[in-house]
Amino acid sequence: MITVYLVRHGQTFFNYFHKIQGRCDSPLTPLGIAQAEATRDSLKEKHVHFDYAFSSSSERASDTLEIITEHKMPFKRDKGLKEFAFGRYEAHDESLNPKPPYNDFFKQFGGESQVEVEERMDKTIRRLLKDIPNGKNVLIVSHGGALMNFLRKALNSLHPLGKLHYHNCGIVVLNYDGKNFTLKSVANPADDVSDSYNDNL
Repeated sequence: MITVYLVRHGQTFFNYFHKIQGRCDSPLTPLGIAQAEATRDSLKEKHVHFDYAFSSSSERASDTLEIITEHKMPFKRDKGLKEFAFGRYEAHDESLNPKPPYNDFFKQFGGESQVEVEERMDKTIRRLLKDIPNGKNVLIVSHGGALMNFLRKALNSLHPLGKLHYHNCGIVVLNYDGKNFTLKSVANPADDVSDSYNDNL
């Protein structure tokens, strides 16, 4: 059994200004950095050690991973872990987003369909885990939309986390037996710092 830690990146400037952020990128805010540090500290307190690490090729994800691992661990960046592509909606105000599920909405604007994101993420994560020995811990840092779509497919559920939310730097832990994924736990260790942080940029 492999244990997979799926982490959403920290808050970015586009998050702060409520901009649609998929394939386009923006750096972590000071709060985003603090969120990644809080997640790092939570994992250290639980004595979690990672044997392998992967991130989306977007800067916001790789920066989050480097903070969590204290810049001490080699990792692989993979474009297959990137966020949902929103086409011409990229960098526009979030108020323009339709209500989920997005289905094929963004295809007409040069983006991806929801099924395409699910299949891309599932294929990528299974490929990354293929040759990892049993008993290892794997860190994967990606994006909220991409990770939720992966979880829907991997866990065969429209609401894979139930009523729980997947906040910035949230952690979803899965067990993987080489074929099937099972949900082990969900945590949002950065929530305390997010609630108390003075986010005036």
